[in-house]
This record gives sequence, C-alpha cells and structure tokens, in this order.
Amino acid sequence: MINTASGNPVLRVAPAAPAEAAAYFRASLAFHADVSDVAAALAAGGDPGFVVVDSRSTESWDQGHIPGAVHLPTALIPEQAGQLLDTSVPVVTYCWGPGCNGATRAALALADLGYQVKEMLGGFEYWAREGFPYETWQGPARRDADPLTAPVEGDCGC
Repeated sequence: MINTASGNPVLRVAPAAPAEAAAYFRASLAFHADVSDVAAALAAGGDPGFVVVDSRSTESWDQGHIPGAVHLPTALIPEQAGQLLDTSVPVVTYCWGPGCNGATRAALALADLGYQVKEMLGGFEYWAREGFPYETWQGPARRDADPLTAPVEGDCGC
C-alpha cells in the first residue's frame, strides 16, 4: 500500500486504481497522436488512413506546414470542411505547439460535424523540432532534430 500521508507532493493525491488508469490512458490514445507516429505513418508511403489538417492562419501555414496537410483554419471549418474532407476518413489536427489549443478547437469543430478526429500532440513546433521535413512559402525545409525532443540517432523506443 502507498503511504499518501507522508507529505510527498507526488503521492499527496493517491494514484488511480490500475483499471481506472488503463481506461484513462486508453481514452487518451483515442484522442491524441504524437508527431513521431504521424510522421512514421506518412513516411510509410501509400494511404496512411487519415488526413492531416493544419488549423492555423494563412500566414502561419506559409511559415511552415506538414507536407500533404490540408490547410483549414478553425474559423472556416463549418463552411469548408465538407468540401475538403471526407467524413469517412479520420482527421489529425495540428496547430502551433503544446502551448496552443487551436488543434483542440479544430478537433472539436470537426467532431461536431461528424468527423473522427485526433489531435497531434506537440503541433508544428514539435514536428520541426523533431527534424521532420516541412514546407514553407519558399519551398521545402528541415531542421536538425533537437536532442531535447528527439534522439539524434535511431528512434526513442517508446
């Protein structure tokens, strides 16, 4: 048994029961995808089984976006989603990064319209920081992987 009375700030609130924790983490995976998994699925070639939606402004899109992503700013989702997206194809939304909830708002707007949707954790920031290629108004670009966000060689193993 865990002693939660010790004053330990981590255990001040007891961890959830294993079954509750499993349900929570399973649900989290149903709502979220990470940058590395999205990149791997897109790099595998062929149809990844989902479409990526960049929910940012045109200026942000021009600054850098994931190759093959659909540009659909959140405010335009209600009027344009039906013209750009197929309701039978799951959608992965992204915005700037972990400090922005734009991808969450876009995912909500799409879910309200009947789309299956996941949010890409880390957004464009972590796409670029992990060294994946992106496109700008000037053409293709890529940065070296930030060793604080991705291994310099190999994969993270998670």
